[in-house]
This record gives sequence, C-alpha cells and structure tokens, in this order.
Amino acid sequence: CPVVVAPRNSSVAMPPPADIVKVAIEWPGAFPKLMEIDQKKPLSSIIKEVCDGWSLANHDQFALQHAENSNFYITEKNRNEIKNGAILRLTTSPAQNAQQLHERIQSSSMDAKLEALKDLANYSRDVTFAQEFINLDGISLLTQMVESGTERYQKLQKIMKPCFGDMLSFTLTAFVELMDHGIVSWDTFSVAFIKKIASYVNKFASDISILQRSLAILESMVLNSHDLYQKVAQEITIGQLIPHLQGTDQEIQTYTIAVINALFLKAPDDKRQEMANILAQKQLRSIILTHVIRAQRAINNEMAHQLYVLQVLTFNLLEDRMMTKMDPQDQAQRDIIFELRRIAFDAESEPNNSSGSMEKRKSMYTRDYKKLGFINHVNPAMDFTQTPPGMLALDNMLYFAKHHQDAYIRIVLENSSREDKHECPFGRSSIELTKMLCEILKVGELPSETCNDFHPMFFTHDRSFEEFFCICIQLLNKTWKEMRATSEDFNKARKRVMQVVKEQIMRALTTKPSSLDQFKSKLQNLSYTEILKIRQSERMNQEDFQSRPILELKEKIQPEILELIKQQRLNRLVEGTCFRKLNSRRRQDKFWYCRLSPNHKVLHYGDLEESPQGEVPHDSLQDKLPVADIKAVVTGKDCPHMKEKGALKQNKEVLELAFSILYDSSGQLNFIAPDKHEYCVWTDGLNALLGKDMLSDLTRNDLDTLLSMEIKLRLLDLENIQIPDAPPPIPKEPSNYDFVYDCN
Repeated sequence: CPVVVAPRNSSVAMPPPADIVKVAIEWPGAFPKLMEIDQKKPLSSIIKEVCDGWSLANHDQFALQHAENSNFYITEKNRNEIKNGAILRLTTSPAQNAQQLHERIQSSSMDAKLEALKDLANYSRDVTFAQEFINLDGISLLTQMVESGTERYQKLQKIMKPCFGDMLSFTLTAFVELMDHGIVSWDTFSVAFIKKIASYVNKFASDISILQRSLAILESMVLNSHDLYQKVAQEITIGQLIPHLQGTDQEIQTYTIAVINALFLKAPDDKRQEMANILAQKQLRSIILTHVIRAQRAINNEMAHQLYVLQVLTFNLLEDRMMTKMDPQDQAQRDIIFELRRIAFDAESEPNNSSGSMEKRKSMYTRDYKKLGFINHVNPAMDFTQTPPGMLALDNMLYFAKHHQDAYIRIVLENSSREDKHECPFGRSSIELTKMLCEILKVGELPSETCNDFHPMFFTHDRSFEEFFCICIQLLNKTWKEMRATSEDFNKARKRVMQVVKEQIMRALTTKPSSLDQFKSKLQNLSYTEILKIRQSERMNQEDFQSRPILELKEKIQPEILELIKQQRLNRLVEGTCFRKLNSRRRQDKFWYCRLSPNHKVLHYGDLEESPQGEVPHDSLQDKLPVADIKAVVTGKDCPHMKEKGALKQNKEVLELAFSILYDSSGQLNFIAPDKHEYCVWTDGLNALLGKDMLSDLTRNDLDTLLSMEIKLRLLDLENIQIPDAPPPIPKEPSNYDFVYDCN
C-alpha cells in the first residue's frame, strides 16, 4: 500500500486559541468589520482598536454591545459570554448614553420626550446602563415626572390622549426595569408617588400598559418594604382591585391577584383575618371562579401560580386554630362539645333541662362521650390539647354536625350501636383526619416560588376546608367499615386506615376535580377494594422478581435498558427546555432556552422574549457552551445561584429544582427547572454526557418499569410454567455418539 508523505512546507490547520473570539462589529454608515478579539486584552484596548479602524476619536466615549436580541452592553464581567460568530455593535458608552437620555427626557418637545422615554424603557433592561442612569439620580427624575407630570400635562391629556398614555407607559416601564435590578432600595419613595401610582389603578383602567405597570409597582412595593406595605394598604382597597378581575385580560387579572396576594402575605397576623373577611364580603372567590377559573380560555402558568398562592394563604388562616390548644376550663369551648352531644343524642331537649340528679347526668354524659368516640370520656376537652390539629378539629366537627346534620347523626349512631368491635370512633377519627388534611394542604407553610398546583374545587365554596373535611370524614367512616378495622387497638387500625384514606384523597386530588361534588364522586369510585386493585396492578407492573433465573435475566438486560434511558434523556436535551428567570417580583416573566446540539457536542442557550410554542431552533440561540468544557454538574445548595443572598435560597422547593453547570475556571450556567420531571431529565442527561451514572428518582422508576415490562415480554412464552430456582443439572455424556447424523 503506497504511503503518502506530506511536503515539508505544507502546514496543518490548527484550531484557534481558546482566548481568541472571531466576531463581526457594526457601526452605522460603515461596512461591518470582521475581527479577532483577544479575551486577555483589556476591553478598553479592544474598543480603542475598533475606533481607530474607523478613525473615531475619544474612544473612551464608546462601548460594544450585542447587536442581536438583548442589545446589552459588553463589560469586563460579561465579556466571556461573547462567542465565535457573534455580531457586536460599536455604540456610545453607557455613561454617555445615560447622560444623553437624562437630558432628552426633560425636553420641552413632546415628540422628543416621547422618543427619549421609549429608548429609556428599552435600555433600562441592561444593568450596566441602569447603574449609570441611577448614578445620575435618574430614579428621582422619573418619580418627579410621575408625581407632577399629570398636572403639567392635564390639558395635553385631553387633546393628546394617546401621546400622554404612551409617555406615562414608557415612564413606568423604565421605572419598573430600573428597580428590577435591585440597585435602589424601595424604601426611598414618597407618599405622593405611591398615591399617584395607586390613582392610576382607577384612572387608567382602560389603558392596559399603564394599569399593568402600576399594579407591578404596587406589588413590588408591598413585597420589598414593610413601610411601603402600610402606605400602599392605606391607598389601595380591595374594592378598587376587584373590577380588574371582572375584565377579560388575563394578564391584568394575574397582576391584580398578585397585588392582593402581596397585601395578604405582608399583612400583620392580627390584620390577616380582617382582610380575609373583606375579601369574602367583596365576593373575591366567586369573582375569580366566574371570571378566571371558569372563563372560556386556558389558565397560563403565572395565573396558576397566583391562584396557588392565594389558595395557600387562605388555608394558612387556619394555622392559628390548628396551633391553639383547648382550655378545659373555658366554658365557651366546652359548650361546643355539649352541642356535639346534643345534636347527636337529644336534639329536642337541652342538657341543662335534663331531669334527674347531677350524678345521673354525669353518667349519661360520660356514656354519650364514649359513643362520640372521644378518648377521655369524662372530660373530652383533653382530646383537643394536642397541636396540630388543636381547636381546628373541634371546629370541623361542629361544622359537620350543624351543616350536615343527617350524615353526622347517622355516623355517630351507626358506630355507637355496633357490638362487633368494628365501630369507627368519630371523635378520635376527626382529630386524626384534620391533622392529615392540614399536612396534605401544607397549612402553615409559605407558598413556593415555582408551584402552580391550585385546586379549582377550593374556589367553589366559602368554607371549602370545612366542606373538604365533611366529605373526607364520611370517606374515612366508609373505608373503616370496608377494611373491618377495630377500635380495640385504635392506633394500629388508625395507621392502616389513614394510609388508605390518604391515598384515596391524593388520587382524587390529582385529577383536579372542578367542584367538591366532583371530588366526592371521584372518591366513590376509589373504594378500598378499588385501591387494593390499583395497588395490585402497580405491584405487578413494578414487581421485583426474586427467583435466581429472573435476577440473572435482569442483570443481563439492565445495561441495554440503561442505554435506552440514556438515549431518551439525550434526545430530550436535544429538544431543549424553556427555563424561567426568577426575579424578586416574579412579574414580567423572563425566559431563556437551552438545548443540546444533535451531535451532543454543544449546548446552545439564549434569552427569549416570551415562552415559546414548541422547539426553538439552534440558530436563534446566541450563546454556546462546548460539552468538552463542562467540569461538573452541581445541584441544590451547592449551586452558585442558591448561595447568593435572597429569599429563593430559603425555599425548599426551589432548592430541589436548582442545578448548575460549572465550566472553565469560574464560568457557570445556572438553572431552575420548571418541575421535578424536567430537573431529573436534565441532571440525568448532563451526567450521561459527562460519562457519570444517572441517579435520579425518575431513572430508578423508569428502570424498574422498563425492566419489569421487558422481563414479562420475554416470559410470555413461559406462561403457567414454573421456573425453577436453580438450572436443571447437565446430563452425563452419552456412551456413544452413533445417533449423530452427518449431513455431508
């Protein structure tokens, strides 16, 4: 075979050094330049070199910015984000631009002022520009314009209403964007400014952009400053916010509920119940049910989150009763127990009017309290001294007795007259059930930053928790009978029955019933027998065969199943995922998208203006990260963005969804997954790319499911055949091989 020898003077193409980036640079009125940027050189030297190429003096008054999408300035901090093939633009420096806009927005010409405010709203998204504009006391200038602007242009408002609306909209947009960077404290704003913003909520109800930004500012004020909460609470009333929920714009409805949630969240403990009463008077629940939940349109993620937050804050009002022990000496509290007994056993006559001696009455009460299922028959008040559920359990029992009297009497009498020891003690069961329902609904816990899990049925009734209890206590009684549990060993029976009841409730809740009646109907289809069937079916699907041949077969096919899971994870990374950028306000959603190249060598990512409908093509994502540069993948508390100062790091659910890619010496790409499934997919996929094991819960579940299915498929031909634990013995060799037939 001939050997080809390259000539001595031939050169082999070498890859460019890692610090050299090839870019195109634009300048208005000139042809773009192709240039190699040395990332080791100071940025000022590179800008000077670019300016010299176009014979521009005063290079210190210029800067580079991304020409595509973001238009953000390039600084020493973010210059590492410049990738090969990027298009940059030479433009005025942030300081120069800020100075010019600071002057332009004070122009006497309405057209010039409007154009300047429009530019300011756009540039304010960039933290580099924002810092320079704020240094010029730009925030104060904007607040002054808001405070005095409407009076100054009162006449113009009538003759130039569209122009005035646009000016105010751009002013508020710029203010929101500047404050979003967290450079300036919210505590610095005057009452006059707050009054003006609050007035816009009423005055500009028809101007969506002004209303939207006004609501966003009010929400941020409440969430970020205790002093401002008090001032905003004085200026804005629930009555002023309610009409915005009755419109058809879902974004305005979302902002409105966000303001209500913020006021609810920051209200002092003693004011929270008072606010809840006002919300009830204004029929907030009914309005949300009619105009939001049952409106003829899909509920977006942000609205779902705000409804979830409102649901959590509403249920958290129960925390005080849940953590309050009963005082056995409090006559008013003891009267509730008397009322429970009266409704169940002598609805027609009051206990105080009962004839007979005190001893007889005490004996009768003791007997009745035993029938009611209390532990302490003499003084049942002692049953409510454990927290949780504290007095909340007694509240639920009284509500059930008064509002569902027939069902209450039937359950109590049915169980008190049984003689087969299978009675379900109503008192003890109610206490345990209330505690379990509080755990399911996480009463007392702060709402998560990422959760969207609201339940429409809880918006269908003013006393939804109590109604929820009434349905579930009847379910518990039914399940107790079906399981033939006994009250002799209540603790053991309680544990078994409660596990089944919790499973029934959780399975019904996952279907997101639209009403309490629908929830009740779902539970009727989830009897104990049905739960056993479901468990059996799931056990069969995930059955771990223990015989030796099956274990050996599992061991043999496990590598190919893992390879299948790995390919699925990588395919999902190639499809990509839209991630949300969480900020302090959580308003004005910002998104970014990340996906793996089809050859699995590069991660493409970039910012998006809105959540995409489907896949985002690679060429629209401006940033790249070679997989070969990835050093490690970290999760949870080890992530750099979870170590930063802020409330997010204290949120358990956000911690569980956080992961980061570490590359180079200090580079990092931070993620917060939209849900647990996407978190598992991405951490598995990234670990697979790095040649590491996939250790997520999702991989374990997928492996168990696929292994079980594969084994069952392979064993189909052996149906009804007993598989021995040990292989059959190998027979002895025959005495001769005369039976062998040679085909040749």
